[in-house]
Amino acid sequence: MAKSLLLVYCRGGAPLEFAIPRLAQRAQVHVLALQQMPQRTAPLWQGHCAQIIPAWDERRSGRELVTLIVEAARTVGADAVFTLSEFAVMAVAEAAEELGLRGVGPNAANSRDKRLMRAVWEKAGVPSPRFRRVSSEADLRTAFEELNPPLLLKSAWGAGSVGQQVVSTPDDLAPAWAETSAAVAHALSTGFMELQQVGAERDFLAEEIIPGSTRTWWPEGSGYGDYLSVEGIVADGVYHPLCITSRIPTIPPFTELSNLAPCELPERLQRRIEEVSRAAVDALELGTCGTHTELKLMDDGEVSVIESAARLGGVMVAAELEHVFGYEPIGMLVDALLGHDVTFPPRMLTDRDARAAAGSLSLIATDAAGRPWSRDLAWDESKVDWSTILSPGSRIEAVPGLSIPPGTPLPRYDVTSGALGYGGIFFLRTRDAQTLVRDSYAVLDNLEAALAKGWENDRHQGAS
Repeated sequence: MAKSLLLVYCRGGAPLEFAIPRLAQRAQVHVLALQQMPQRTAPLWQGHCAQIIPAWDERRSGRELVTLIVEAARTVGADAVFTLSEFAVMAVAEAAEELGLRGVGPNAANSRDKRLMRAVWEKAGVPSPRFRRVSSEADLRTAFEELNPPLLLKSAWGAGSVGQQVVSTPDDLAPAWAETSAAVAHALSTGFMELQQVGAERDFLAEEIIPGSTRTWWPEGSGYGDYLSVEGIVADGVYHPLCITSRIPTIPPFTELSNLAPCELPERLQRRIEEVSRAAVDALELGTCGTHTELKLMDDGEVSVIESAARLGGVMVAAELEHVFGYEPIGMLVDALLGHDVTFPPRMLTDRDARAAAGSLSLIATDAAGRPWSRDLAWDESKVDWSTILSPGSRIEAVPGLSIPPGTPLPRYDVTSGALGYGGIFFLRTRDAQTLVRDSYAVLDNLEAALAKGWENDRHQGAS
């Protein structure tokens, strides 16, 4: 008899057109939609679903949300409950516990509440920044006095760098608190916020900024930043790191522009990162889930952990691993949740195991240095002559489920907007890691001009 899987949907994670067909290879997919699903891409994923259960008419949280998931799982006879989104991890974990199914487990909050995460790591001796809980401007002022500024103010339950603000002087305190609070309130209104925790939009923390450095890690001019992540899976409490994904530098305050595989660091350095990642994930005491562990590189070979989520990496991270290494993390995790035997790599994969390179790249109205575009342009991939930007043999596409429709104006970038300032995500594939870095910069630095030229050519053709 075919297994049954309940996918709890809300914003975030891998695009449905990529994930759902892979889920359907392993089980009948029943979708509990906590938010309206993207209809523009429905032809790419809807046919793989046994049914869709609409549940977006009324916002639910806390126990009410868990009950909704439990009842839906029982109705469809689910053998596993799964979510792609960080915002539903807590609720799905609690529902799985109640149903007696594999899942993140009773310590899910360790991987969601950044304040609790920091406390767990502090107790376990895992390197991470000092912090203070913040729920008011007065709390932020106290944190500024007790910690070593500059500080980073951010939501305790947020994602995608939304609302993050750097606080360097006392004069920054009031505007930073106002802007961060407003950005998080906006995220809540768009459904880009934790669903399980009541009042999550009021929980913040301030933390010391990790002194990142590439000096003892990357050769000068490599193009890589001081920030990366380890992608992995925990199965029945055992952590399996899969690989490291690298980044080009973020733009202020810490907005990501890329996620790149494979990692080109020397293997001894990758193993050092793997060791710190293992300590961080083990300390969180998770059950069965994906993991996305972000780390900061420092001088003298030191590493500090930024965050670790109990879900697979978002955007096209799963697609990167599949293309580069031949492993299918979404399928592996679902097999683990269903109780099947899973063949994990015997050791974390490195660039020696790679057969190509791939990356997720932000469609954003800035260049690689974070300088905003000088023109307001509507997005249309067909207007861009990629041959003038990419290396020979490289391929790029805007991911339908993660990108705005053609003709939509690209949002102007604001430092508090984080992922909400993206117009979308590109999936970029190249022959090797060095070409991937080169092409990532080329896209970010030349897209505005190429898009503007495409629209201008259209106007001239129309006039003639």
